[in-house]
Amino acid sequence: MRSIGRGSQRTRRTTACLVVLGVAVLGLSASASAAPTITLKAQAVPIPGFKGTGNILGAGAALKTEFTISGTEYGGFPPPLIGVEFYGPASAKLHPQGFGTCAATTIEASGPAACSRASVAGPKGSASGVVSFGAERVQETLSVQPFFAPGGGLEFFADGVTPVSIELLSKGKVISASPPFGPTVVAEVPLVVTVPGALDGSAEAINVTVGAAYRKGRKTTYYITVPRSCPKGGFPLKATMSFLGGATAEASYKAPCPRGSFHQPSKSSHHPQRKSHHRRRRSHHHHHHHH
Repeated sequence: MRSIGRGSQRTRRTTACLVVLGVAVLGLSASASAAPTITLKAQAVPIPGFKGTGNILGAGAALKTEFTISGTEYGGFPPPLIGVEFYGPASAKLHPQGFGTCAATTIEASGPAACSRASVAGPKGSASGVVSFGAERVQETLSVQPFFAPGGGLEFFADGVTPVSIELLSKGKVISASPPFGPTVVAEVPLVVTVPGALDGSAEAINVTVGAAYRKGRKTTYYITVPRSCPKGGFPLKATMSFLGGATAEASYKAPCPRGSFHQPSKSSHHPQRKSHHRRRRSHHHHHHHH
């Protein structure tokens, strides 16, 4: 009698294990097929009003980023975005000192108009997606204004007017990642709740440019400085996004090296091929060589 009891117990336990295993396997395949996908593109661009800035080695610049998000698992659209991590290249430098800042409490209480011009961290960008409006979901585009936050962080104020009035503040802290990455922005994104009880808003595209400069006497200070040399194949960039419900997605991008990465002697070079070897050899020794 005793042996049968033991046997049936063992069979029961095995069956239970198989059921758990089945659930785990199903769970994995379900989330893998349903996870949203994202794309990332970025490039260094000039800062308006500051000559010699842009996609130039060692120069001040703004960083223009473009993200897309696609998915269908949240009412036919991607799930709501709740977090973004953006990884810049290892030798890029950030210099928040000396810029104005605007506290999140100020923006939340009085809106972005209460922030000083010195706290503006870049031009107005945009974000678009779908939001609940009555019983349906409709497209909406928001403006996105970056600000410098106290303590070295960044804030992004998103403002949508029609068809739904939306105001939200995304707060980001800046940390250092390990190579090949460097300065990294870790931002939390609030949910877009337009109709209580209905689906929250889903972001589908985000275009944001961060970068600013100020003059003090004859010295110009840039928030972002492009590295002095560019790794072969371009600057490595990466973004990770997290979504309501636990899904995450990642995208990588290599920002093309600036033209003249090998110290072009002049723009009107008649022998670009012959000189390029010469330049490439010299570039190892003269990273700080200016023309």
